[in-house]
Amino acid sequence: MRIYIEDLKFLCIIGILDCERENSQEVIINLAIDYTYEKEFINYADVVNCIKTTMIERKYLLIEDALLELPLLLQNKFPLLETLYLKITKPSILSDAKVSVSTTFVSNS
Repeated sequence: MRIYIEDLKFLCIIGILDCERENSQEVIINLAIDYTYEKEFINYADVVNCIKTTMIERKYLLIEDALLELPLLLQNKFPLLETLYLKITKPSILSDAKVSVSTTFVSNS
């Protein structure tokens, strides 16, 4: 099975510029989770809550930092997770473009 969570938008502190450390900015999260469904499932509402809470509380300096930590947190919380495709977008940091960074995480279990 594959769960898609698309265009999850919220405000958080993320970035290294002074203005980014002082003011929350919008981020957009897109992800897909692959897992094997056999009577147990991954609750997508819990996934959304975990991502939002973590990003708001951690106040990452770089998108890359979030992309390294979030997959491990999600795997620990959702052991059925086999593969995670995660993309974080900062839509407002540049006036003429959206900036995104993504990763693919494959579980070792």
